[in-house]
This record gives sequence, structure tokens and C-alpha cells, in this order.
Amino acid sequence: MFTNSGFIEGTNDYFFICQRNFFWYNATFKFIFQEDMTTDSKTKSLLCLKAALEKKALDPVLLELKGRTSFTDYFLLCTGKSDRQVQAIAQGVEEALKKKGIRPLGQEGMTDGKWILMDYEDVVVHIFLEPVRKFYDLEGLWIDAPRMDIQKGGSIG
Repeated sequence: MFTNSGFIEGTNDYFFICQRNFFWYNATFKFIFQEDMTTDSKTKSLLCLKAALEKKALDPVLLELKGRTSFTDYFLLCTGKSDRQVQAIAQGVEEALKKKGIRPLGQEGMTDGKWILMDYEDVVVHIFLEPVRKFYDLEGLWIDAPRMDIQKGGSIG
């Protein structure tokens, strides 16, 4: 299929020619290091949990939704005492995952700080102000979902 191909000297560019004189393509390779590789959903959920706890998140609950829903594997639910703390928890989660090369697909509620939803595809993080969490009661909605055991003072990765 390829009649000629190779690296362009002095660059990370690679070229190949298909059917001589018909098609030429130039692509820049990105070398991917270990920390940039896709993280499995359980590890990602524990990274989120650890980051939230570092910002003093209250009452964390990690629900395993594998096989129960098609849109995610884990829900992390946690609470902040003020809208500023809710925002700080969200920023902490975002920074921790960004260090691992993971970016959210979407984020809602950051400006209000009442309920922040962060969608990391296979992990969805919900950070609530206490009365909002009680009102929406997501734990009650997903009552049949297994919960990962989070022990106070335990080690998380």
C-alpha cells in the first residue's frame, strides 16, 4: 500500500506516499508517556475521591454503576459546607486529574457553587452544598447501586 515512507530528518514528522505520485501525507507524532495513558475507571474514581478529601469534602459516597447504567461506571457524591468550599473541591478534583492528563467532558454549576457536576466519561463527580444534596437525594435514587467502602482515615492510593 505504501510505496515510500519515513521520518523527515531533524523532526518528529513522518511521511508516507500511497500509490506513487497520487497521495502524500504528513503527520506529526505525539509521543505518549505513561502518565498520559488512559486511566481505568476505578483508578480515576479513586483519584477524584482523594482530591475531594484533600479539600475537606464531607460525607463522600462512591457508587459503582457498572452494568446499571450506560453513561458512567462511577458516581462520586460529596458535600461542602459553603459555596466556596464546593468550588474549591471541584477545582482540586480538576487539577488532580489534569496532572494525569485527564480532562472533563463537561462541567456544570461552577459559578453558583450549589451543585457542581463534573463529567469524566466513566466517572461523574457531584459536589453539593449540604441542603442541595439532601433535596435531590441521589443516594436514594441509586439505592441499589453498590457503594465502595470509604473508611475514615484510610489510605486511598
